[in-house]
Amino acid sequence: MRKFMKVALWTLAAVLVPMAAAAETGGAGDSTWGYALGAGLAIGLAGLGCGIGQGLTAGNTTAGIARNPGAAGGMFTNFILGMVLIESIAIYGLVVGLLLVFKIPG
Repeated sequence: MRKFMKVALWTLAAVLVPMAAAAETGGAGDSTWGYALGAGLAIGLAGLGCGIGQGLTAGNTTAGIARNPGAAGGMFTNFILGMVLIESIAIYGLVVGLLLVFKIPG
């Protein structure tokens, strides 16, 4: 519970510090920080989720082939298909991030 509270407080600080800086300018400053935050979260969370998914898929496929080498052909086909589908989620995150970045006027 203590570790969770520490992470929660650091997350809260990371969110509130930019807001305090925006409030210092009177609030009428640049309103595009939301797009930048959304783009960063889109690609960051998509990459995080895909990395975890690919690690689990590769580890479980390797363990399965080690237990039953005769089924390696069928497992490898499903492994490649799974990796492609997992990677497509990262590409969707990249597309969303780029759409948000290019929406920022500049």
